[in-house]
Parts: sequence; structure tokens; C-alpha cells
Amino acid sequence: MTVLPVGDGAESSTRAATRPAARGRSTRAWWHTNTGRRLTFGYLLLAPAALYVLLLVGIPFLFSLYLALSDANVGDPVARFVGLDNFRAAWEMDTFRDALRNSIVFLVVAAIFKSLLGTSLAFLLLQNFRGKKLVRALVVIPFTLPISVSVLSWKWMYDSQFSVINWGLHKAGLIGAYGSESWPIWLGQPHLALLACIGVNVWRSFPFSAIVLLAGFTSVPTEVLDAARVDGCSFFQRFRHVVTPMIFPILIIGFLFDTVFTLSDLSVVYLLTQGGPGSATQILPVLAYQIGIQAGSLGRGAAIALMLVPLLFPALFLMLRNLKRRDW
Repeated sequence: MTVLPVGDGAESSTRAATRPAARGRSTRAWWHTNTGRRLTFGYLLLAPAALYVLLLVGIPFLFSLYLALSDANVGDPVARFVGLDNFRAAWEMDTFRDALRNSIVFLVVAAIFKSLLGTSLAFLLLQNFRGKKLVRALVVIPFTLPISVSVLSWKWMYDSQFSVINWGLHKAGLIGAYGSESWPIWLGQPHLALLACIGVNVWRSFPFSAIVLLAGFTSVPTEVLDAARVDGCSFFQRFRHVVTPMIFPILIIGFLFDTVFTLSDLSVVYLLTQGGPGSATQILPVLAYQIGIQAGSLGRGAAIALMLVPLLFPALFLMLRNLKRRDW
């Protein structure tokens, strides 16, 4: 038997020839594996959505941030960098503090009523009754009507003299005649104006909450509910311990959308009261519009609008974190 010496040229050349080939095979193999194809296909599917979000959200947000950090005004061709002066000036405004307080009250009260009405309506639409399809079609009308038409209709119903709401309350004996102290002026009294705006927002948005909840309820398997009923769980126990954990991701997504819609609701308040009387119904979107667009101070208006981000970010972070923890 012949033994080749250590470091033989044939062995060295064999190892040298093997290394590039292995590297080439591994590179080519990644592109041809099922994982590589799946990742490539997934990124291609996500690309249009990512581009859409970038164009619709990212670029306007960056442009708003640029305006908020400058002294941009309507008619001025050049804007200078001023740092955080616009945010500081906005915080020192009494109107801004009133708008911030009203925005928080608007969000919390509207969220409570939307949750109660949306949950009740979703359970009602789950029942079998005559005309169920017609009722489901009528439920979405407030959410689909043009906002100007619906809000102007409510403004007529809130009219100080010809209010159909006051007429109904008067016929029921709950309030006095027109001109008496008990006759409410919905959009003229500070303690009623904000509640009136919240009522219109709830009327417009709670069908969306009901539809989201209805989609979640119908996704729960009936076998699971039947097993919980056999185990002796009451209706509220089934809802709390069975239904809610199973549809929690749907609830979170619906709540996030509703929070964003409520905080950025400019049309309802502006068409009803324009922030009045005084600053009783002034909220951040209306104040940003009045200062940035009507008054022409684009920088300060953008800074006020961006104040909505600190209100939204903690809630979004906590809810999405909780949702991710449930996934694990």
C-alpha cells in the first residue's frame, strides 16, 4: 500500500477546488429553496401595501414635521427653521389647553358609548328574527352617509327653536315650553354643546364597532360555546372567558381604528359649532385647522396637529404589545 506524503499537491488542489464549489452551491441553493421563494413572494406581495402607506402616511407626516419645525406662513416664499418654538407657543395658549382637555373627554366618553351600543347591537344582529337582513342594511346607513348631510341634519335637530329633539321631550313632559329655563339650547350652552357633538360622533361611528364585533362573534365556533354552556357558564361568563379571548385581536384592531377616527374627527365639531360657544367644543383638529389654514400660520397649525401623536402613541404601543404577547 502506497502512503501519500502529508501536504501532497493532489490533496491540496482537491481541497482548493472543493471550497469555491461548495460556496457556489450554497448560494444557488438559497434562491432555489422553498423558504427563499416564499420570502421573495411575500415581500413582493407586501411591496404595494408598503408603498401605499409610505405615500399616504409617511410623506405627509414628514412634511407636517417640517412645517412644525419652521415658521411657514401662507404667502411667505421661504420658511426658516425655528426648532420647537411652535410647540412651545401652542402649549402656552389657553385655547390649546381647552382643546386638549376636550379632545380627551371627547375620546373617552365616545369610546364608552360606542362600546356599549356596538356590543348591544352586535348581539342583537346575531339573533334570528324577521327582517334581519333589512336591519343589517339599515344599521350601516349612519356610517355610509356623507358626513356633511348627516351633520347638517343633526344641526337642524339641535336648532334652538325648531329642535325636533326638544319637541319630543316637551311632548313627553320632560322639559318646558320654548323660552323657558328648562328648554335646552344644545349648541349654544357650553355644558351641552360638547355632549351634542359627542352624540353625533357616536351615532355615526358605533355601527362600525358593531360590524367589527359581529365579525368576531360569528368567527367563534359554536362547539366551543355549546361546551361552555354545558359546563354551566352564564351568558356573561361565556362572553368574558370564551368569546373575548378568542376575538381579542379583532377587538384591538377595531379599537385602534375607532380611536384614530375619533381623535381626528374634524368635520362633526366644525360643522356643528366650529369650536364654540367660546372654546367649549374646541378640539385639537379644529384648532389646528383654524390656526393653520384659516389664520395662515402653517407651522403652528402643524405643531398643534402633531400633538395628537403623543395621545395616540401610548395607547397604540400598549395594545399592540399586548396583542404580540398573546401571539406568543
